[in-house]
Amino acid sequence: MTISSFRAELGDIPVEDHPRIVQQRSRDHYWYSPVLKAKLDHVTAEIVVSPRNNEEVKTVLRAAFKHGIAITPRGAGTGNYGQAMPLSGGAMLNLMNMDKVLEIKPDRVRAQAGAVMEKIDQETIAAVGGELRFHPSTYRMASIGGFIAGGSGGVGSVRWGGLRNLGSILGLKVITCEAEPRELDLVGEDILKVAHAYGTNGIIVEAEMPLAPAHGWIDMVVGFDNYMDASRFALGVALQDGLLVKEVSTYAAPIPEAYFNRHKPYLKDGQSVVLLMVAPVAADAMTLFVSHHKGDLRYRSDKATEEELKRLPPVYELAWNHTTLRALKVDPTITYLQTRYPSLEHLEKIISLLGDELPMHIEVTRQDGVVTLAGLPLVRYTTEARLDEIVAIHEANGCDVFNPHRYTLEEGGMKRTDQKQLDFKRQSDPKGILNPGKMVAWENPDFDFSAGKVWLFDGLNSVGAA
Repeated sequence: MTISSFRAELGDIPVEDHPRIVQQRSRDHYWYSPVLKAKLDHVTAEIVVSPRNNEEVKTVLRAAFKHGIAITPRGAGTGNYGQAMPLSGGAMLNLMNMDKVLEIKPDRVRAQAGAVMEKIDQETIAAVGGELRFHPSTYRMASIGGFIAGGSGGVGSVRWGGLRNLGSILGLKVITCEAEPRELDLVGEDILKVAHAYGTNGIIVEAEMPLAPAHGWIDMVVGFDNYMDASRFALGVALQDGLLVKEVSTYAAPIPEAYFNRHKPYLKDGQSVVLLMVAPVAADAMTLFVSHHKGDLRYRSDKATEEELKRLPPVYELAWNHTTLRALKVDPTITYLQTRYPSLEHLEKIISLLGDELPMHIEVTRQDGVVTLAGLPLVRYTTEARLDEIVAIHEANGCDVFNPHRYTLEEGGMKRTDQKQLDFKRQSDPKGILNPGKMVAWENPDFDFSAGKVWLFDGLNSVGAA
């Protein structure tokens, strides 16, 4: 079957087929990884379809099922692992036209999948004084559906944990890809069947999320001459129950002076820094805590002039994977890893082994009530083989790696098949049309994750070919 047969059944649903625009919409930030850039650079869909409501999503999926056309759902395309890239060509399903906030209550919000997270917060703060618990550093652009399908946590995770924690998502409406697509309302444990599944087993069209009290967060930059002192301070902040914070992250020199260009007037060369978002009620206590740890408070946004605030990005746009983006703008050979260090001793050991080959960046988060050191270290990239060695060094020293140089669900961190997600795909996408190539267990149930080999989707070699 051809795209033209599929397209003929879409009625007046907006469709884009200009090759350059389609290719642009077929990409995310996969190029953060030199490994993925080499594998995915040629990937493109044939058309982009932009439904405006749930019925139009059903029309698209009904036609896709009938004609065997691959469908790759997409939000704002701010992910980093090729998870929203169409490995089998076909159609991109752009959900950004579905961008309404549907319902606001004092403790929760329901929105369509294409609603941008910053705009959701603007509406909820105005209505009930609440905001989303956490968000990615791409807050101003990222859609709520894309975040749920591809994200794991972000700014706010130091207080609220991650998306896969029970209570972090209250409900999802999902549309299946069958001869007659169904709308399913998922709650409780069923949410985990489609959260962080890259849209492989159902199209998320609505999400209900909990709210936290909104604060006029104060950005702070604290300098330390020694990176481990910065790390001890950051860990201490997260462990202080009375200090209300939304972001705590550490950056080893020379990351700040090399890549935080607009904040440079506030930085001291050679210092490592801690970035903080602090509630106004905790600002005085935080300055006291900084002095107790002999930190150098270089900047706080509530003391900045209007002119300075216009010029400076919020600190969350220096954090998480914005750090990698800023480094890449200066040095295109940089890449990164996603890691977890069980303790400060583990962190210090890795730094002693890898030094400036791995400029360190830690996001302090919570997981199951425990404060964790989630690493997003930069990597001075040389070869894929050396990158694999760096991963192996981490694992040999008891540190987890969630590999951002893999585009499949399992290889990126699970290291195993999520049986519930696979079983749900069998029901909701029986032809395997949704985002093919991203769930190894569907494409190759016998793949051995312990063999150390990279799984490569068979269809990838011909994707984008005429």
